[in-house]
Amino acid sequence: GILRRPVPTPAKTASNQVRFEPDQRPGLPLTAGLGLQYFLLSVGGIVLTPATVVRVADAGESYLTWTCFAALLICGVSTILQAVRIGPIGAGHILLMGTSGAFIAASVAALNAGGPGLLATLVAVSALFQFALAWRLSLLRRVVTPLVAGTVIMLIAVTVVPIAFGMFEPGEGEAPSAGAPLSVVATLVVTAGVALLGSGPWRLWAPILGVIAGCAVSAPYGLYDTARVAAAPWIGMPGSGWPGLEIDLSSSFWTLLPVFVLVTIIGAVETIGDSIAIQQVSWRKRKATDFRIVQGSVAADGVGNFLSGLAGTMPNTTYSSSVAIVELTGVASRAIGVCIGCIFIAFAFLPKATAVIIAVPEPIVGAYLLVLLAMLFVLGMRIIVQDGVDYRKSIVIGLAFWLGVGFQGQLIFPSFLTGMLGETMANGMTAGGLVAILLTVVLELAKPKARKMKSALSLDALPAVLSFLSRTAKRRRWDAGSQDRLRAAAEESLLSLLPDGTEQSEAAEAKHLIVSARLNADGAELSFIASAIEDNLEDRLNLLANLPEEVVEREFSLRLLRHYASSVRHQQYHDIDILTVVVKREP
Repeated sequence: GILRRPVPTPAKTASNQVRFEPDQRPGLPLTAGLGLQYFLLSVGGIVLTPATVVRVADAGESYLTWTCFAALLICGVSTILQAVRIGPIGAGHILLMGTSGAFIAASVAALNAGGPGLLATLVAVSALFQFALAWRLSLLRRVVTPLVAGTVIMLIAVTVVPIAFGMFEPGEGEAPSAGAPLSVVATLVVTAGVALLGSGPWRLWAPILGVIAGCAVSAPYGLYDTARVAAAPWIGMPGSGWPGLEIDLSSSFWTLLPVFVLVTIIGAVETIGDSIAIQQVSWRKRKATDFRIVQGSVAADGVGNFLSGLAGTMPNTTYSSSVAIVELTGVASRAIGVCIGCIFIAFAFLPKATAVIIAVPEPIVGAYLLVLLAMLFVLGMRIIVQDGVDYRKSIVIGLAFWLGVGFQGQLIFPSFLTGMLGETMANGMTAGGLVAILLTVVLELAKPKARKMKSALSLDALPAVLSFLSRTAKRRRWDAGSQDRLRAAAEESLLSLLPDGTEQSEAAEAKHLIVSARLNADGAELSFIASAIEDNLEDRLNLLANLPEEVVEREFSLRLLRHYASSVRHQQYHDIDILTVVVKREP
């Protein structure tokens, strides 16, 4: 994000409402209660999404039973993987994984063209592209920006809100009843009332208390499906239905593969937005986005999709409700993520227990979703604002958002957008996300061409860097004062990137440094691309704002950099480390 001085009274900021950070462990009752809360919100979608696909494609009752079982199992495993983070895979945060609605149209087409085996193969192969994206995410840093992520997060809410509103009404064949609106009102009033007026432990239980209140109101009207619970067995798993993989790659495979890859990339963009957002709400003191965590979350998403392909069920993705619940409850402990995953795995083998959750009336689930989506929409706005909004960015945000709304409502060229393309573009997140990415690429192409130089990451590279910038500034006809400011910012940037200690500095001789300079009439954007360093420079700069004005040798360059640069962004990846500095030209 753009460097700015922290709020003087941090006790009143939203980030300080966090009760448990990722590394802290709440008590067992709270962990289990919040695990069930996440499960209650998501289990309906996780089961109903693949069930809807199978029924539309008429793939059979045996496969229907299997794909729902496999979806619960894989979502549990991948949610645990996101929380615990094994090596470079996983976010180390609460990121709930669930079946992806973006794959509904493509999955139906695959089942119709070649059956469950073809679907399983397409899901597994398309997941490989997600692994590549996760590892080389740094190459897309100018495309997958906070602007794109924030816009996608807002469009997620726009995409899902109609579903939440649709849950308020009785289903097809059901008679209208006063129980639906009354249960919706009860859920909203209790959830909002406890969240706004409650404090301490009461605030943590606001969503689940709202659901309980709604169920209590709906019960006398017969809305709660007790027959489903009674008919379900206590323990069990499908005895058949696994489709296996389609080894004989037919023409249908090659025709549908580009569609699956495209939707996989869109799902990865959503995961990127969720992983950025979860970092914003998981710590008491606001931290700069760590893109190594973003890479890990995308990689874990890829593992989940690959396992979904092997298991023969629909792909999964991160559920943005994770971010909203963390912000609402203030509990970001990764132990909650492990608990959620264990509950999913257990419920996969307990059909009757799953039926108890699924039997919650749809109007109550819709009201619960509405509260979470309202918070999610504001969070997307916050990410965009923190990154800074100028005239060009506002055009990108506005067009992407409203075109996404238009496609979501099927108000744009409905007669031309038919078939699979129409179904894909009817998703507001997909359409708006693609527009945001396209316009971001256009902005990048419209910028002045960057000039680059390469050297070793060492103090000896400083004269060459300064000479390179002087020649570039003279070509742009910068005055002497602006050139001095540019060189000073570059010098402090390079000094800040050098490791501490003589031995580490000598080791840095073998590491590469790429300096990129993009100058225009208003200022310059300098990018220093080097091997990753241990801590995040942007966090340290924010920390310096609250420290006494003492001159510390290692931190002196950071204070000077704050003086010379109008903004500083530090992005850390597994493979490279990028420091971007914007220097304004003197009037």
